[in-house]
Amino acid sequence: MKQWYVIHTFTGHENKVKTSIERRAASLGVHDKIGRILVLTEEELKGTRRGRRQVRTRKVFPGYVILEAELEDDVRHLVRNTPGVTGFVGPDRQPVPLYQDEIQNILQQVGEEAESRVRVPWEVGDVVRILARPFEDFQGRIHEVNVTREKLKVSVELFGRETLVELGFDDVEKVA
Repeated sequence: MKQWYVIHTFTGHENKVKTSIERRAASLGVHDKIGRILVLTEEELKGTRRGRRQVRTRKVFPGYVILEAELEDDVRHLVRNTPGVTGFVGPDRQPVPLYQDEIQNILQQVGEEAESRVRVPWEVGDVVRILARPFEDFQGRIHEVNVTREKLKVSVELFGRETLVELGFDDVEKVA
């Protein structure tokens, strides 16, 4: 029976490890013992430049690959001896299968909802500097983030009172 395991890799080598395991499993004839191999990624919106969305793909778990396999000796040996793999995640680097509820949460992240979801660098409560006129160089606090419309509602102090202003993602930058 196939179970899910987590493999620790060198950071930045996750995709290389995935393709290497797939190729080596096929050449050694154990591809039927290996199911899916996941490198979880998500898109992060950096902003808009010249009317174009700037989206960056980042790994959710850098340095880790999730493997579905029947972990017999030949598969364990194949994985451990794959270039870029430092070992399995578990006590003394011994493989320990993930719990069913853990893998269900991970698989839901990989599902269709996750593909349409974009992570934005702003959260409610963040302080931002406004780049667009007429509020250029003002600082404000984010009250609402609307990802579908790519708009933020920012509270700015004008004439001694707080005023909500709606701005585009490209009209602000985060204050460090």
